[in-house]
Amino acid sequence: MEDVLWFEQLDRGSLKEAGGKGANLGEMAKHGFPVPPGFVTTSGAYYKHLDYNNLRERMSQVLDSLDVDDTAALDRAAKHLQAMVVDGEMPPEVEKVIRKNYKKLCEMRGETVYVAVRSSATAEDLPTASFAGQQSTYLNVHGEDDVIKAVKDCWASLFTPRAIFYRVQNKFEHMKVGLAAVVQEMVQSEKAGVMFTVDPISEDMEVIMIEAAYGLGEVVVSGSVTPDTYRVNKKSMKILTKDIAKQDWMLVKHGEKNVKAEIKEDAQGKQKLTDEQIIGFAKLGKRIEEHYKFPQDIEWAVQKDELFIVQSRPITTLKTGKLGEGKKKMAITPIHEGAVPPESFAMAPPATGEIPPAPSAASGAMNILLRGLGASPGIGVGKVNMIPTPEDIPRMEERAVLVTDMTTPDFVPAMKKAAAIVTNTGGMTSHAAIVSRELGIPCIVGSKNATELLKGGQIVTVDGTHGMVYEGKVELLRAEAAPVAAEGGAPAAEAAPVCGTRIYMNIADPDAAEKYAYLPADGVGLMRAEFIIAAIGEHPKKMMAEGRGQEYIDKLAEEIRRIAAAFYPRPVVYRATDFKTNEYRNLKGGEQYEPHEENPMMGYRGASRYIAEPDVFKMELRALQKARDEFGMKNVWLMIPFVRRIGELRAIKDIMGSIGFYRTRDFRLWIMVEVPSTVFLIEDFCKEGIDGISIGSNDLTQLILGIDRDNGTLASAFDERNEAVLRAVRQVVETTAKYGVSSSLCGQAPSVYPDFAEKLVEYGITSMSVNPDAVLRTRRIVASAEQKIMLKRLRELSNGKKEGESSPVQDTRNWQM
Repeated sequence: MEDVLWFEQLDRGSLKEAGGKGANLGEMAKHGFPVPPGFVTTSGAYYKHLDYNNLRERMSQVLDSLDVDDTAALDRAAKHLQAMVVDGEMPPEVEKVIRKNYKKLCEMRGETVYVAVRSSATAEDLPTASFAGQQSTYLNVHGEDDVIKAVKDCWASLFTPRAIFYRVQNKFEHMKVGLAAVVQEMVQSEKAGVMFTVDPISEDMEVIMIEAAYGLGEVVVSGSVTPDTYRVNKKSMKILTKDIAKQDWMLVKHGEKNVKAEIKEDAQGKQKLTDEQIIGFAKLGKRIEEHYKFPQDIEWAVQKDELFIVQSRPITTLKTGKLGEGKKKMAITPIHEGAVPPESFAMAPPATGEIPPAPSAASGAMNILLRGLGASPGIGVGKVNMIPTPEDIPRMEERAVLVTDMTTPDFVPAMKKAAAIVTNTGGMTSHAAIVSRELGIPCIVGSKNATELLKGGQIVTVDGTHGMVYEGKVELLRAEAAPVAAEGGAPAAEAAPVCGTRIYMNIADPDAAEKYAYLPADGVGLMRAEFIIAAIGEHPKKMMAEGRGQEYIDKLAEEIRRIAAAFYPRPVVYRATDFKTNEYRNLKGGEQYEPHEENPMMGYRGASRYIAEPDVFKMELRALQKARDEFGMKNVWLMIPFVRRIGELRAIKDIMGSIGFYRTRDFRLWIMVEVPSTVFLIEDFCKEGIDGISIGSNDLTQLILGIDRDNGTLASAFDERNEAVLRAVRQVVETTAKYGVSSSLCGQAPSVYPDFAEKLVEYGITSMSVNPDAVLRTRRIVASAEQKIMLKRLRELSNGKKEGESSPVQDTRNWQM
């Protein structure tokens, strides 16, 4: 085996000589990916070093008698073994060839280049074994002597506490694991980070996740900072979400050293990558995944707007097995002392839009102590152990909650003992996140101040799925686990009828949500915000003018969270505020901001109001974002009321986009159909891009018939079953079905008029949303209507109808919602 091989001499079959990192760099370089040039000192050179210094037997004696569960002994042995490697003399012929090839790399650039020296381990008889992240990386190494030193340091890193512990746990023989060192021209990155070609948390195969930070990428991998997170649809290459993190320092080269540099305040909260760069990296990631035919964990960098790939390896933490396999769906179980593994959770949102279960207290209130990024799913309960540095690891107790600023490879023995892990910094691809997922331990990263807010010895519950830490031991159960109840009464043993049409609930009050969540509803089809805003009691413009906009956002977000948590994982369709001007005037300060209208019902409300007052609407959107992102209520969607024109929908989307709020796989945008113009233009609305509609039968009926629904004189003429109303409903339902857009109706008519419910089912409506007291009754009516339609269809077929002819239910029903 040669002591040095250039990337061009390597490919994916060179694992034994170059390890996974070196082999993959060679493979990518050969196939035209933008990989900075470099070479590999092979595992053969490492073994020559051991033999030249007679180290194999001496090191084996230390390792054979070592108890890796004794943290102090492991730490002492690791330091002794590393010293043996570093203090040994490198074989002259190996040193000579490394110097020669480094000079060649410098000659290619016409100057003495800075290089990154990275460890790349493999096993002699197990060339496909993964040792990703076990050993060290050295950045901005400059000059021949420093390269020689860095290579020896890489060899020595094969004997860090984590690496020794890992090999023992996985039953690898220490002396059969070799180490190659990758010597690669350094990219002086302005921005760098990590890309997963499959979302590592949801395991959604159609989503690419990118994390980005200013400066050198080591800060992302190590978890030293909380990076931006972008998600991109792998097929359409559209950006789905952008979570922008504030970064106040970065790691840069200064002279001969890597140093922390402060970032200008006006740049700290800005998006790190441009949209063009996000898409550029996503396309590269997709190509690399297609090349390897397996999801990839990729490190990347940007220098002078040029995109580079500096490493790629298979994602080893996926529970779904291989690319293309279906996603797992598993049920949650009650928690117990210690950790509940991620297998207890639904790991990925299936096509129906279901998502991992959210916290719902079995009894008593839940006090949230802090929030962060849910990096490894599951729930852990235990006593807080503060572990500031690796030297504190001996104090780590079994089944305790490990709390620290960030983890490094030396923390792994302590992480192995933990019921859960919480860090101040880091993103979804940080060391803490990746190792926690490998170990199946719940983990929260990027909490900012866990080491300040939590106290040693304190009992806490860590929800790694949704990124929340609760005070004390909290029993978290599925909301839907409660038994079915009879209307208005206590839970009963009677089973609710099964319907193909979803039966949703109308909810306005968080207390009512928690009271009625046990009912057999498929979710909330209409969550009214007006009750919550009335309880806040002050006009939002007044609060903005007083500098209390964040207070408004926080209060609204908390109440949205309560309703969403009560029904989780069932969807909750949040209808944006639909106060009329006369109702807004009743709020404190309202008279100052609201015009007087003779007919508020047809006035300044809904979509047109949001466009005229974007700052107020943005506060509502930010409350929704907070409920979804900070509280983990990913089951909340948005519905825009009283949409009159296509241009209004476009303007609403623009306002949402201005704060980074976009339609995604698990965030859907609906509109209300309450105005006749929306009925006539429904096909154009579908083409413009919506996920669902809800027919507001009260407003639509009054506007079609020209009858004020509050006019007692004309009350008898107000009827949703009017033929004009039915034709409008049918047109909307059948048109939306053609475009795969969900259709719903919110109102009491289906529960009051069985024949109206039957018509809706016949048209192919996806769902109906009714008040809590009508949920079970409506479910029975709809189940009966569905059976009648199926029986009618069977009779038609038996009477000689064409076998290929289909029923309205079969053709138009959108089963995604």
